[in-house]
Amino acid sequence: MNSGTTLLERAVSYATRSVLDVTPANLQCPTPCHAWNLDMLLRHASESLAALHDATATGHVALIPGSECGLFDPVQAFRNQAGRLLAARAVSRPRQEVEVGDLSLPGIAVECAGAIEIAVHGWDISQACDQCRPIPESLAASLLVIVPLLIPVTGRHPLFSPPVQTDPQASLGDQLVAFLGRNPPVPRRPTA
Repeated sequence: MNSGTTLLERAVSYATRSVLDVTPANLQCPTPCHAWNLDMLLRHASESLAALHDATATGHVALIPGSECGLFDPVQAFRNQAGRLLAARAVSRPRQEVEVGDLSLPGIAVECAGAIEIAVHGWDISQACDQCRPIPESLAASLLVIVPLLIPVTGRHPLFSPPVQTDPQASLGDQLVAFLGRNPPVPRRPTA
């Protein structure tokens, strides 16, 4: 098992726990993703999981996602896609190369990018549900090492906002989401 595999599976596990907090009432709630509500974010994350499944199962990712991700309940779509991805990973060896459109990318890079995407969207989902479930510190620490290699500070618009300044004492999860342009919640200070 390589580190990308471990990171991706840990990210999916975290995001799947965040989805447990989603109710039909909060599907229209705003998310940290600019101009997206929770329904839109879940559908996007489901498409990402489907693409990661295709990378695992076939070694090829289409540039236009399949239509099956958005045909029904976005929570169930997310769970289904997460399950499909994990099941495919259980029976497939890691790919050395993955075709994304007409580009060939190292499989480990696709897995690491997927881990970042799914973990941070798990955080976004939790924020939209007012649960503020933190990204686990060990997962965030691993992702913080690779995120600057995959997502540079400059030239990342429109996919990502500029990094946000954080408190020097911010958790590693908050540092990760801040690097990706999200505003982590302000920690509550104990009152005297």
